[in-house]
Parts: sequence; structure tokens; C-alpha cells
Amino acid sequence: RVNGVLTTLNLRGNGFGDEGAKALASALRVNEVLTDLNLGRNKIGDEGANALASGLRVNVVLTDLNLSGNNIGGETGYIKASEVEGESKEVGAKVIYQGREMVVSKGVDSDGDLKLVDAVQTGVLAIAKALEVNEVLTNLNLSWIGIGDEGATALASALRVNGVLTTLNLRGNGFGDEGAKALASALCVNGVLTKL
Repeated sequence: RVNGVLTTLNLRGNGFGDEGAKALASALRVNEVLTDLNLGRNKIGDEGANALASGLRVNVVLTDLNLSGNNIGGETGYIKASEVEGESKEVGAKVIYQGREMVVSKGVDSDGDLKLVDAVQTGVLAIAKALEVNEVLTNLNLSWIGIGDEGATALASALRVNGVLTTLNLRGNGFGDEGAKALASALCVNGVLTKL
């Protein structure tokens, strides 16, 4: 059975994670009426974001998607700077943490803690790729997901070719000069985004 009446679904703050996101992604592939989906603060990671991106590629009705407060940018919680290997602990520096290459997203604070983001952020990259082909999504909230420069650059590439997205919220994502420059360059050619 396919739902034929539900147009708005707010699941914010339920904490269902990647498995729930995968189930919702399957529904997005066949959805013909849902236009507004709020999945904010649900512990969705790269796996769930990849599944949602595949649903976005084929969905023809969803206009509003909120993924704020999830971890699709691959950002860690605060960790001790002493546990991180690397010459610099400044924002944007490449380091090694638990055998993985990462990038410092929040510099060392007064407690000696910092935050990192995966050097390869598959979740946000998949969402960006989906935006390149999606022809209906007009409002996307990706605030507080820790995208860093790589994620901002991927989204900038999508903005160069996306002709429908009018609102994109990237608040609190910890990207630096590189990401800001990529977005600024994309805005020079994007003719539809009215709110960033």
C-alpha cells in the first residue's frame, strides 16, 4: 500500500538513526504526496544520509526536507586533543584519530578538547549529488551537521546546476574559508537560491 494523503511528516527528535532513515528513504522512492519531511535530530549518519539521497534522486514531490542536527557531516563529539595525531590542531588541519584521516572542525578549547570531521564525508556528499538531479526540493535545512569545507564545496557544486532550491540552511557547520569561497563562487551562477 502507498500513502495517498499524508503531505507533512514531522519526526524531529526521535533518535531512530540510520535504520529508520533507510526505511523512510524507501518510502520516498514511491511517495506521490509527501511534500514536507522533518528528520532533524535523529542520529542519522552517513549510511542513512546515503539512503535518503537515493530517495531524493527519484522523488518528484518532496519540496521541504530538514536534516538538521544529524551527523551526516561525520563530526565527532568533543575529544581530547592529546588523542589526536598531527602537527597542527587548528581548524582545517588534517590529523589522524583512531587510525582515520580527519580534519579539525573546532579548535582546542580551554579544556583541551576539540572536534573533528571525517576527511571523506560520504553522507553530505551523497545529498549534494542528489541535489544535482532533484527537480522539486525547494527548501533544505542542513544546519548543525558538521559538513566542514569538503561538504560545503560539494554543496556548492550542486548549487551550480540545481535550478529549484530556493532556501538552504547551513548554519553552524564549521566550514572555513575554502567552503565559503566555494559557496560564494556557486552563488555567482545560481539564479534561484534566495536564502542561504
